[in-house]
Amino acid sequence: MNLTPEQITAAQKANLETLSGLTNQALKSIEKLVELNMQIAKQSLGDSMSSAKKALEVKDIQQLLAHQAEAVQPMAEKIMAYSRHLYELAHETQASFTKSAEQEFQAGQKKMNALVEDWTKNAPAGSDAAVTAIKQAIASATNVFETSQKAVKHAVEIAQTNLSNTPSAAQKTTKKPASKTAKKK
Repeated sequence: MNLTPEQITAAQKANLETLSGLTNQALKSIEKLVELNMQIAKQSLGDSMSSAKKALEVKDIQQLLAHQAEAVQPMAEKIMAYSRHLYELAHETQASFTKSAEQEFQAGQKKMNALVEDWTKNAPAGSDAAVTAIKQAIASATNVFETSQKAVKHAVEIAQTNLSNTPSAAQKTTKKPASKTAKKK
C-alpha cells in the first residue's frame, strides 16, 4: 500500500483547492458582515441625529417621555433585524462549510474504500480477520459522521425556529410599555 508521488501531489492539490474554497467563503462572509455593520452604523447615525433634533424640540417632561417611548420599539425591531441578519449570515457560512466537509468526507471515504479494496486483493492468505476489522472500522466511522451531521442539522433547525419566534415575542414586549405610556397621557 505505497503511495506514488503522483498520488501525493494530487492529494495536496485537492487539499489546496479545498482550502482556497473555504478561505474564499470565509472572506465573502466577512465582507457581508462588514457591509451589514456599515449599513447599521449609517442608519444608526441618521436615527441618532433625528432623535437628537426631536429631543431639542421638547418643551416639557411629558413630551420627553413620549419621545423616548416612541424610540424604544423601532430600536428593538432594528436590533432583532440585525440579529436575524447575523444569524442568516452565520447559517449560510456554516451550511457552506458543512457541505464542503461532507464532500471531503465522501471523497476520503471513497479513497479509503478503494485503498482497502486494493489492499484486500493483495492481502496475504489468512488476513481475512484484519480485512473485516478494517472494513468495520470504516463503517463505524461513517456511521458516527452521519449521526453527528444529523444532530448538527437538528440543532440548527431548532435554533432557526427559536430565532423565527423571537421577533414576535420581542414586539409584544416592546408594545406593552409603549401602550402604557400612551394611556398615561
